[in-house]
Amino acid sequence: MTFTLHVDGSRWRKHTEEVRDNVRYAIGATDIRRLGDIVPVDKGNGYGFGLSRIADQAQRLGVERLAIGTPYEAASVAGYFMGEIVVLQPWDPRDTTASQVWASITNSEFAHRVVRTIASVEALHALATDIASVSPLPPRVVIEGLTSTRRFGLAEPDLDALLADDAVREALRSGRIDLQGLALHLPLTQPLAPHVATLDSNWHNASPMPQLPKGSSGRTREAWAWTLTWIRALAALEDAGIPLTSDATSLWLSHMSDVELGELRAALPDIPLRVRIGTRLWHGDAEAFEARGTIMAVHQIAKGRGVGYRQRKAPRDGLLIVVGGGTSHGVALEAPSPVASMKQRAVAATTGALEAVGRARSPFIWAGKYRWFAETPHMHMSMLWLGEDDVREAVSRGGRVPAVGDELECRIRHSTASFDRIIGLD
Repeated sequence: MTFTLHVDGSRWRKHTEEVRDNVRYAIGATDIRRLGDIVPVDKGNGYGFGLSRIADQAQRLGVERLAIGTPYEAASVAGYFMGEIVVLQPWDPRDTTASQVWASITNSEFAHRVVRTIASVEALHALATDIASVSPLPPRVVIEGLTSTRRFGLAEPDLDALLADDAVREALRSGRIDLQGLALHLPLTQPLAPHVATLDSNWHNASPMPQLPKGSSGRTREAWAWTLTWIRALAALEDAGIPLTSDATSLWLSHMSDVELGELRAALPDIPLRVRIGTRLWHGDAEAFEARGTIMAVHQIAKGRGVGYRQRKAPRDGLLIVVGGGTSHGVALEAPSPVASMKQRAVAATTGALEAVGRARSPFIWAGKYRWFAETPHMHMSMLWLGEDDVREAVSRGGRVPAVGDELECRIRHSTASFDRIIGLD
């Protein structure tokens, strides 16, 4: 029961190259070593393409860094991408389960390429006081600041206190911790109130650095103010005689548009910007790839005839289509709707009402229309209703009756999809 992802490889690659080039232009990265670059994100199911395949494509893009979601994914990408591997899930010794996989990373041949994210006072303090048990090499770390997303990160007062800690300073001074910059995970929509104390202070007014243009977005203001906080913290370290590399000033960003990045670059002309991008890079051209299920069986069904495990009755005369693609492939598995608009609320309400009476629209398309499930999808396949009148209408317009071996387009969430085969990227 085959479920296939068809990719127009040349079109898809062209799009990824355009995103890379547009980001580089926005941040003025004529020198990507000094001024930053795009950092492709490869996590979960590899955005439907697979972790190793995305890692290989990131290598093709010629970037120096790749971000992954968790330490569990490191081994899957390390053989395909030869640059730095940044783990977005914060390292914390209190996570004893993850500590086991971190131990395997530490003993791996790619250990020197892995960068840890630190998002708590306890984690950095533990790293500074017990480095030998963590890694024989100086751990490379980025500090995550708490943004308006409010998921992980240090608040500004905690950051100041942490970098003033004697143990942390000694670890930095001796080079036993390699500081790689500040990471900010910003929200997809504009923050209601940028979560940065610096914005409410007068410190930045005395800074010689250029100010943001009027009308800058909340995300831009948040990133800019957090950067000033970071620069102030680094200046305090240097004043204490602690040497820092140029990488320490780097700003790792997510979910900023090219316009926002351009505004930030103008205000922070010398700060290396590492721009993490996943969805826009791999899924930005939705016409470059398509999921399809192969039809495995076609049955003539009379109205009222029971079908499937639950013997649901056919609503009218027509066809029962058995197609590859079920719950194991991610078919009909969706995240809750964000219901941020009236239209989304109406769609959610209508969908719920239909499911309450036993009707559920499938993501499979035939003759330009989504078709109804005959019953809940199975593990590897789905059963669909196709009314006799629908078939006559399609045939009258030049179409043909579905047959075994044909493929039906399936519009699903690719970040939760699994495919039996992927065509076009080999």
